[in-house]
Amino acid sequence: MKGHGKKEVIVLVGPTGVGKTALSSILAEKLPVEIISADSRQIYKYLNIGTAKPSPQLLSCIPHQFVDILELHEYYSAGRFGQEARQVIKEIFLRKNVPLVVGGSGLYVKALSEGFFSEDVQNFKVRELLRKRLEKEGSLSLYKDLERVDPESASRIHTNNGKRIIRALEVYLSTGECLSELHRKKIPLPDFTVRKFGLLKERRNLYQAINERVEQMFREGLIAEVAGILDMGYEKNLNSLNTVGYKEVINYLEGLIDYETCMEQVKKNSRNYAKRQLTWFRADQNIRWFMLDNRTGLHDVAAEIIKTCCKVNNHETSDANDSSPSSPSKEWK
Repeated sequence: MKGHGKKEVIVLVGPTGVGKTALSSILAEKLPVEIISADSRQIYKYLNIGTAKPSPQLLSCIPHQFVDILELHEYYSAGRFGQEARQVIKEIFLRKNVPLVVGGSGLYVKALSEGFFSEDVQNFKVRELLRKRLEKEGSLSLYKDLERVDPESASRIHTNNGKRIIRALEVYLSTGECLSELHRKKIPLPDFTVRKFGLLKERRNLYQAINERVEQMFREGLIAEVAGILDMGYEKNLNSLNTVGYKEVINYLEGLIDYETCMEQVKKNSRNYAKRQLTWFRADQNIRWFMLDNRTGLHDVAAEIIKTCCKVNNHETSDANDSSPSSPSKEWK
């Protein structure tokens, strides 16, 4: 469906380590793109190595939005991203460029493409009280409270997921409304068409790529990056630092685990995160998936994306068909 003449936004998703940044660079060689980062951690300053943030060279060559815009202690929500990203997309269209959304944060993509509740609820005092209760009483106690006030949200949250339980209770205690009800108060659909593409690798190859990337992060100075952040005075319990790669290194710096254990935990937790990302994105029937293998590479996928999308936005490329066949030889659905 072409969206009845609407402008199109290209959305590129997939698990961590699959090659989204590399593909976005290839697309930028073919189209006048501006990248909108849909990554809930790259939005923060100082989290560079551990989030695989695009290099300074890449950031200087290709316009990026929603990268390095927040201090580590600042609050940001998917709902806010959805609204602000839509405004940025309008500005990109006015510049006659192509909005390219790239990221693995499924909730951010959902907020942009489908709408999310607009009430940007935050209550740090309530959140801190709930966090202390979690440490003292455990997640099950808070989960029972959530079942009483918002059973619909409770049914979607695991009893051990303290972070999500706290968030749902924070919303209820701050507004008197259930998080599940607020989720239904969506902002209108956007006035552009969202065309989603997803990248996949065979599990063995993806896990190998993730392991190698983690090892590279440690070689590039991940431990020094985390130590520097703590030396700046930031609290280790900040939500922004409750991130794979950072929480494990903090444990290492505090002497709770050794170096090898730290690296292995980052690898394992990164692989688990990739699994959760795939679970989320596979539920979206509007994503067109491409399996990267020996026959289908990033240039093949780029050519197909350009073939599919650029005519709608009135962007033709002279070399879009030069790199590879326009249709990948193997596509996962």
